[in-house]
Amino acid sequence: MQRIPESELIINSRGAIYHLDVRPEELAPTVIVVGDPDRVEKVSAHFDRIEHKLRHREFITHTGYIGQTHLSVISTGIGPDNIDIVFNELDALANIDFSTRTIKEKLTKLNIIRFGTSGSLQADIPVDSLVASSHGLGLDNLLNFYSYEKTAADKAIVNAFIEQTKLDTSITLPYAFSGSEGLLNKFGPGFHKGITVTCPGFFGPQGRVLRLSLASPGLVDKLTHFSFNNHRITNFEMETSAIYGLGKLMGHECMSVNAIIANRVQKEFSKDNNKAVENLIKKALEALTA
Repeated sequence: MQRIPESELIINSRGAIYHLDVRPEELAPTVIVVGDPDRVEKVSAHFDRIEHKLRHREFITHTGYIGQTHLSVISTGIGPDNIDIVFNELDALANIDFSTRTIKEKLTKLNIIRFGTSGSLQADIPVDSLVASSHGLGLDNLLNFYSYEKTAADKAIVNAFIEQTKLDTSITLPYAFSGSEGLLNKFGPGFHKGITVTCPGFFGPQGRVLRLSLASPGLVDKLTHFSFNNHRITNFEMETSAIYGLGKLMGHECMSVNAIIANRVQKEFSKDNNKAVENLIKKALEALTA
């Protein structure tokens, strides 16, 4: 088995992966990822006990138990670039032998679930409601840096999206991945389901206009009206497609659940987004540990 060089797999002086500062034995098989570092403590407050608390830069990790369920919660920061760091390091923790710097013969499948916030793209999905993503559709280009075979189903969604939205592919080449069907089925009543679009920014890439004009005006309307085989776009944010894409290529089971704190069709913002996030945490943990 080929040895991975020090420049590619960076391990610090305590034997932990570079950015996360986590050792393999400090990671649980079910991992919750959150964008906001402050949200880690809000999630782990529901744990029955905590084994490890780690912090490096924006990456905070708490590992512990709810009943017999072994969980880690890790902050990623915002955006697909941070997801690239976190997912490659999570996979390394699970599937690379740090002593030999070689890929393990027997690979471990992680369950990775995003607890996030998002903007609704449908009038009937109001602020403070919850969404579980059947698919992640990426406008962020991250997965275009990786070599993989696109499935016919994923290509069909992307082709329909480009055709219906008249997207300028010189700006971005979209990609799509489905989430874990097994994890999606855990999120039943109380969760809207649909396609989540991932953007590489919060303002222009999500169609917000402050002082700068947009290269692709009317993006929100184009996303709202997209439909494909009974699928519609429910929401958009900045992480899900990267999570689904990297997770699928690495062989992990991934799901993204979001509290809706803005409705871009109705031009509304949650009056208490902290309460909406706490509701998401509670209901999602109940679904995962049931």
